[in-house]
Amino acid sequence: MGLLVRGSEFQHHRYEDMVRALFAVQSECPYITRIYSIGRSVEGRHLYVLEFSDNPGIHEAMEPEFKYVGNMHGNEVLGRELLIKFSQFLCEEYRAGNQRIMRLIHDTRIHVLPSMNPDGYEVAARQGPEFNGYLKTNGRNHHLPLPDNWEQQVEPETLAVIKWMQNYNFVLSANLHGGAVVANYPFDKSRDARIRGRTTYAATPDDKIFRKLARTYSYAHSWMHKGWNCGDFFDEGITNGASWYSLSKGMQDFNYLYTNCFEITLELSCDKFPPASALPREWLANREALVSYLEQVHHGIKGMVYDENNNPIAKAEISVSGVNHDVTCGLDGDYFRLLLPGTYTVTASAPGYVPSTSTVTVGPAEAIQLHFYLKTAPKQHLKGKHHNGKKNLSSPKAPLKLGPR
Repeated sequence: MGLLVRGSEFQHHRYEDMVRALFAVQSECPYITRIYSIGRSVEGRHLYVLEFSDNPGIHEAMEPEFKYVGNMHGNEVLGRELLIKFSQFLCEEYRAGNQRIMRLIHDTRIHVLPSMNPDGYEVAARQGPEFNGYLKTNGRNHHLPLPDNWEQQVEPETLAVIKWMQNYNFVLSANLHGGAVVANYPFDKSRDARIRGRTTYAATPDDKIFRKLARTYSYAHSWMHKGWNCGDFFDEGITNGASWYSLSKGMQDFNYLYTNCFEITLELSCDKFPPASALPREWLANREALVSYLEQVHHGIKGMVYDENNNPIAKAEISVSGVNHDVTCGLDGDYFRLLLPGTYTVTASAPGYVPSTSTVTVGPAEAIQLHFYLKTAPKQHLKGKHHNGKKNLSSPKAPLKLGPR
């Protein structure tokens, strides 16, 4: 498990303790880590992120960005402790020469936000273990536009996280919660009215991928996959969010509809604020799952989109035939598209260029590289409608709201 993890006590970390723990990791592994703040809470506490990369602070083209987020709800604290421990684990295993961890850090830019709600945690911590919105519209099928006044409608923590997601081209994410034991995947918001007191399954266009992602965590977890936990049964330890209960402010829906990122919600403990004595067992139950889920960011296809002069085209769109959900290239012209094994027809397009289409076969191992070279469109082509301006059929209809899950 590594010296730092073995030698550190399993305890609950108040804000100052958490900050010290994160900076201790950065001090132990200075060449592969960076700490940065994405903003401050209502009470002025920094929202610190610990980044792992072989080139910290730099997006390397074709290297995917991944994030873990914990403690969105102040009294759901296990995720916070797991992410602190996970950060220590990555550092120590890298130093120990663990090839699996070294490869992950060399090939991935990993961002860990242990506490999205440090103020709420302090309130819950004072009480002790014993007590303890955003928008969907029709139109595009990804990167939906936010309203002009959205920044005035959210708390500082939510604003900081949304801007964080806008500034980094995240590919895959998980949000760690408590109160149940299940891997929950989008959509959270049900399209339909309740039937016989129950909400109905709300599938994304990428439902099969999300089910696979959820199963990856569930089966790597010590007992989540067994189904019976906390008095509830979830087959294989996974559930569609809306099928469980409909929620119109889910962060995982926001990630999918407003960014390139695929996110699932991990409910990790029956007790939202487990005693410190339970933390070693919870760490052992989740350690392999946290690593296995992170590795999923390297599946599907990835590549560059260039113009005729080999210049990268930022913000080009990548569409997969038969899947009504596109992704957008980053500023460096690179893209990442999670896909299950199979053969796909993929199109790259950008305003002012002729779309280019290729067929690719995806295997079960590393992401297949597929690059595109777009020719400048003739003038008459520019007058036509951009091919991806199609009506959205995928996102649930819901009133515009802002807020965290």
